[in-house]
Amino acid sequence: MDEADWLAARFEEQRAHLRAVAYRMLGSHAEADDAVQNSWLRLSGTDAAEVENLAGWLTTVVSRECLKMLRLRRTRREEPLTDAAAESPPDGHDASDPEAEAMLADSIGPALMVVLDTLAPAERLAFVLHDIFAVPFDDIGPILDRSPAASRQLASRARKRVHGATPGLQADLARQRRVADAFLAAVREGDFEALLAMLDPDVLLRDDSAELPGGTAEMRGARAVAAHALTYSRAAQFVEPALVDAAVGLAIVPHGRLIGALGFTLRDGKITEIDLISDLEHLRHVDLTAFDT
Repeated sequence: MDEADWLAARFEEQRAHLRAVAYRMLGSHAEADDAVQNSWLRLSGTDAAEVENLAGWLTTVVSRECLKMLRLRRTRREEPLTDAAAESPPDGHDASDPEAEAMLADSIGPALMVVLDTLAPAERLAFVLHDIFAVPFDDIGPILDRSPAASRQLASRARKRVHGATPGLQADLARQRRVADAFLAAVREGDFEALLAMLDPDVLLRDDSAELPGGTAEMRGARAVAAHALTYSRAAQFVEPALVDAAVGLAIVPHGRLIGALGFTLRDGKITEIDLISDLEHLRHVDLTAFDT
């Protein structure tokens, strides 16, 4: 294996981690892929012999790429906090309390991405790197061109906002979960009337493989959609709740292998749209672990 192949192999070992960091920073799979690709370009143009800690070096590079992308999104008045503002600690929260931070991490759940979109870029980076990926503030500071103490305060401010916003979002996900569970139970039991009760009369079913009856990609109407869903009653034993496009949906996992997913759109407690997903690229972003117990 020559040096280029060796370097590419080492990078591939880090790709999943880098993509996880970038996605939580950016909330966009496409932008996350761009940031990871840019980090590879940086690495391929660097003397790898001078990099002592490749994982740390790549995390720093991809974080800076994400910070640049986040700042491009913001208007002038929405730029990250200054050092002076960041030095003011939030009221009522002890950032040095490990137990409180652990409880917060457990409470965030899949709603985190929604809250992160409300944070300034520097807050978001400090919070994600430290609270999710356990990067020390001594390493975060240079990425933000701030002191470790200022970076700690940025993360603390972000943590307070996440902690304050999360309960309502979690409640919404809990409502989504109840609908998804009820839909799955009705399909498994072959209960046509129960399905009708949770479907909007004008519900739209979309299939990205265009394999609905008649070779079409769409089906509309509660009775037609419910009848079609019941044709999968036996296969429903291989279906489980999952996070699909940042909302609660269902994953089709025979023998533990993800082969499809259902994404739901809800309004007033009714299912108004169902997306049947089989595209492999789309399925890569279905989170099967979001509801593990």
